[in-house]
Amino acid sequence: MPGMSTIPRLFWQRVDDSSDEVAFHRHVGEGHWDAVSWQEIAGQVVSVAEVLREAGVGPRDRVAFYSENRDEWPIVDLAIQLVPAVHVPLHAPLTAAQARYQIDHCQAKAVIVSGNELATRLEQAYERLPTATRWFSLDSIDRPPFRPLPSLAASVDRPRAEDAARRVAEQVTEEELATILYTSGTTGEPKGVMLSQRNLYTNATSTAAVYDQDPGGLRLGMLPLSHIFARVCDLYMWLARGNEFALARNRETVLEDCQVLKPHWLNGVPYFFDKCYRILREQGIAEQPGAVSRLLGGRIEYCCCGGAGLPEYLFDYYQSQGVPVLPGYGLTESSPVISVSRTDAVRRGASGRPIADVQVRIAEDGEILTKGPHVMMGYYRNPEATSQAIRDGWLYTGDYGRIDNDGFLYVTGRKKEIIVTAGGKNVSPILLESLLTQDPLIEQVLVVGDSRKYLAALIVPNLRLLRRRFEQHSAGDTNMALADASMLEDPRVEQWFEAIIQRQLASLSPYEQVRRFRLLERPFSIEAGEMTPKLSLRRKVIEEHYRDVIDAMYESPKAD
Repeated sequence: MPGMSTIPRLFWQRVDDSSDEVAFHRHVGEGHWDAVSWQEIAGQVVSVAEVLREAGVGPRDRVAFYSENRDEWPIVDLAIQLVPAVHVPLHAPLTAAQARYQIDHCQAKAVIVSGNELATRLEQAYERLPTATRWFSLDSIDRPPFRPLPSLAASVDRPRAEDAARRVAEQVTEEELATILYTSGTTGEPKGVMLSQRNLYTNATSTAAVYDQDPGGLRLGMLPLSHIFARVCDLYMWLARGNEFALARNRETVLEDCQVLKPHWLNGVPYFFDKCYRILREQGIAEQPGAVSRLLGGRIEYCCCGGAGLPEYLFDYYQSQGVPVLPGYGLTESSPVISVSRTDAVRRGASGRPIADVQVRIAEDGEILTKGPHVMMGYYRNPEATSQAIRDGWLYTGDYGRIDNDGFLYVTGRKKEIIVTAGGKNVSPILLESLLTQDPLIEQVLVVGDSRKYLAALIVPNLRLLRRRFEQHSAGDTNMALADASMLEDPRVEQWFEAIIQRQLASLSPYEQVRRFRLLERPFSIEAGEMTPKLSLRRKVIEEHYRDVIDAMYESPKAD
């Protein structure tokens, strides 16, 4: 049957198998969440799909969806695939120029925005929105050309719409293009990663098969669904496993939402797990038995981690708390999952074992290569980049790694993120950064030094903790109320951070030592373009933003 291994077919199988069971928890305000059944979800999905069809969106047309996480996100995603069109999700933090580039490059037939803020951003980018494009919004926007998607969907003949959507599910093939995701990773120009229905289906179902999860358990999503990690490992695993699902209101409310929803599982990036650890340390309860479980709602069984390597101190801490954080590995071009850890198959420093039907080997230079049904179709309208990334069916990941005798994959560095000093020494900045951020006074850090005589660092301190320590050491000092900028220039503060650097890097070789550093007042952010949506540092952007600061660290002879 043509549609056997596709997301539309998986969706209808779940609806038919679990029709009246709770599928989703929708936030309705003031800490209250309503339960929504699979049949209700299906009604919403087919209605939106019918609106798009009636607007002239057809098979293989691209539909750009510019939105933050919200309860409608899964509905829109599934509806686009039941047209069947191609979903092009745009990250909400994109600037107006970035969003316009992606919309234009994919030649979108329709654009859906969440609300007025993002609509205004696009109007500023275009000055005059293209009239040939269909424009929709989730929130009501009282100006053309935006049309309110929810109210249009409410007037649809649902039985007729469901018949059409079920026919689509039977006709969509595994080879059809399902989505285009623009990714520049931490460096480079945006490239449109093309993923097929087969890519998404096999990756979601093979990953879901690894975990034994009660269908009545609750999954809380907090990562951007516009990123493939959350889309496959939260949204499509929800379809595959039939769990209950809820989306955190935003990234600042995750822990509050955990207290109300009491999830059994959640996916996160190292930044989140480090943040939880820091909160518990600041409260002085990090070592209390059950501290992590209570922070995450009391029912948490385990968490999965991706997007970047999990520092070993975090791995050890969560293991000791009985709430293991299970590392995995993948990238957008691999749909994304390559390897995962399980509660009964996890190793410190490893990213688990490859999932079913995924081959992994290590090239002669140490690069991780992978082959299988998860490898992308290619980069949209970029055959040259495609031919560089995929050779003889093998995807060249750009990451270095090794495989142990038991099949566990270890990611040891990023080819493009290796620093080569002026002395020819190779240094992994990620290793140094993970060691430095183990100290609670360091919130973020970027290590630099490519083609330089020594390493230097831009450090974002935890200003709240630093202020507390500064005031404790300034009792009776009339200058204790210094502004942040002045405090960061205080000689005592500089000495504290010098001591932290020496202590945290003491086990490394001389050429891996950070000789100079600067303390920054503001954190690196997605909004400034300095972090990816999965919270990885965009090194080239940060280095450009702080070019003068970095150059100044190499002008003094102090560390030569």
